[in-house]
Amino acid sequence: MELDFPLGTDPVAIRRRVEALEHVLERAFTVPGINRKLGLDAVVGLVPIAGDLISGAMGLYLVWEARNLGMSKWQLARMTANVGFDTVLGAIPVAGDLFDFLFRSNSRNLKIIRKHLDKHHPHTRVIDA
Repeated sequence: MELDFPLGTDPVAIRRRVEALEHVLERAFTVPGINRKLGLDAVVGLVPIAGDLISGAMGLYLVWEARNLGMSKWQLARMTANVGFDTVLGAIPVAGDLFDFLFRSNSRNLKIIRKHLDKHHPHTRVIDA
């Protein structure tokens, strides 16, 4: 996947930006031995409290982009709850780091954004071969 951040405000540019950010936050690296994808969200979350706040702020960027798309308040509330849940539980020492490894709030939020885009902006779909 090409990781570029288009600067436009059109739905296609927003889709590419949020997909690239989700990739970096959730699936940027592969953990050797267990072949599990890991991203900056889990790595930055290893820093107590501050790391979780930083990863929460990066997750809220996806919510902000969703707001720019005109998504409903219900969808934005669900996405904010995903980020909040991840941030609060991720702040728990040791157990929170394991939780960050398993609960991928940004991937959940990307799924909500994609569903909205596919319904309201079908021309943004990308068919992977």
